[in-house]
Amino acid sequence: MTMKLLLGDRLRFDWKIVSITILSTLLLIVDYYHRLTPYYYWDRVILYLVVPLFVVIVFFREHPKEYGFSLGDWKAGLLLTALGILLMAPVIYYLGSGDASMQEYYKPFTKGLPWTTFLDLIGWEFLFRGWILFGYARKFGAEALWLQAVPFALMHNGKPEVETLSTIFGGFAFGWLAWRTKSFVWPFLIHWFIATFIIIVAAGLV
Repeated sequence: MTMKLLLGDRLRFDWKIVSITILSTLLLIVDYYHRLTPYYYWDRVILYLVVPLFVVIVFFREHPKEYGFSLGDWKAGLLLTALGILLMAPVIYYLGSGDASMQEYYKPFTKGLPWTTFLDLIGWEFLFRGWILFGYARKFGAEALWLQAVPFALMHNGKPEVETLSTIFGGFAFGWLAWRTKSFVWPFLIHWFIATFIIIVAAGLV
């Protein structure tokens, strides 16, 4: 039995894809197990926004706009964001006011709205719809839309089941919006609205 048969063909990896995969996984794990600051949302700004941007600029030596850190096609972004919010508002209202598990989970998060959800999600969206999506897209093309949606969905484990089940499709939709506009900003705005509105509704503030 030859050495080639034992080891197979020579492995060749794209070092940026490897870096994005390993580091994003580690960042998600660190966020789950540790607190770096007294507030989880500042942790997520550091882990999911500051660290990836630092890697892009210092190690990848690229401009952040290559990873969706820009307004991109802002005209399409404004239109699609408005349509997304109009579409999701009644769905969120129905779930937030009618599902006991959603109310139980989200009621404790009312303090500091809407800035807590802003800080919580801006890094979150850049990680998935910026760094991972556009980094993977160079290698995998449109398949990156599904690839970034998988860890996004898994990170919702522990939240209400009805929400978690939808996140593989929601993650794809957010990814498509970022892909279409070349910007993570627009899915972030929709996600920010969804998170803020569902807390408000679940707490009975509307």
